[in-house]
Amino acid sequence: MAVQDRIRKLTYDDYARFPDDGKRHEIIDGEHYVAPSPFTPHQGLSIELGSRLHLFVKHHRLGRVFAAPYDVLLSKHDIVQPDLMFVSKEQAGIITEKNVQGSPDLIIEILSEGTRRIDETVKLDLYDRYGVPEYWMFNTTRKTTRVYRRTPEGFRLVAELSVAAGDVLTTPLLPGLQIPLAEIFE
Repeated sequence: MAVQDRIRKLTYDDYARFPDDGKRHEIIDGEHYVAPSPFTPHQGLSIELGSRLHLFVKHHRLGRVFAAPYDVLLSKHDIVQPDLMFVSKEQAGIITEKNVQGSPDLIIEILSEGTRRIDETVKLDLYDRYGVPEYWMFNTTRKTTRVYRRTPEGFRLVAELSVAAGDVLTTPLLPGLQIPLAEIFE
């Protein structure tokens, strides 16, 4: 038996006992990850993007938009708190009183120094493994967005957008949505 097989993986029961200390606690593959609360650019982008998504989704009755802190249980050993997420009305059954249990249609992470490595590698792999249809990563320093979309072979980077290029964010998940990056990175 390998050493890592003997190490007990954390579960949602363990997660529920973590302190409410203002930090973001997540469990990925049974391992505990902690990140400090986000800085001002992160919060500004989160509220701007979240507001636009929420209003669009609500107006078109497409589903629900949620913002962190809000738990997503992908498995008993994988509990994350994405910055933002969209759950379509077709997937509404994964929404419970306490959390989302399953893969949202869209997950959005806003990169920060404390989370960049995890968001770009560990979470990218995790969201791919659990069949998340689309994953957006925003970089507040560079004012860029990377869009990963599900293909038969798994996640593929389908767009690298930037404020400098005057790009507009769109997605087939939300037909008609157009978000000029320059407006949300103000």
